[in-house]
Amino acid sequence: MFTEDEDKTIYTVVINHEEQYSIWPAGKELAAGWRADGKTGNKEECLAYIKEVWTDMRPLSLRKAMEAGTLRDA
Repeated sequence: MFTEDEDKTIYTVVINHEEQYSIWPAGKELAAGWRADGKTGNKEECLAYIKEVWTDMRPLSLRKAMEAGTLRDA
């Protein structure tokens, strides 16, 4: 067993249809609904990239509904 400090895995940054980001082991088939964003690197590099580019964590559908004024109180 190894610690996170010893993780030598290369990751790919992935994004889904709601513009939510995650990381995925490079070379492993992507889960349904996710596509590669183009950034690869170690875990730290990929997470730093996500922190930089994912500035609005609201799902895309929520952002669009808010912009259109179509949200209703539940």
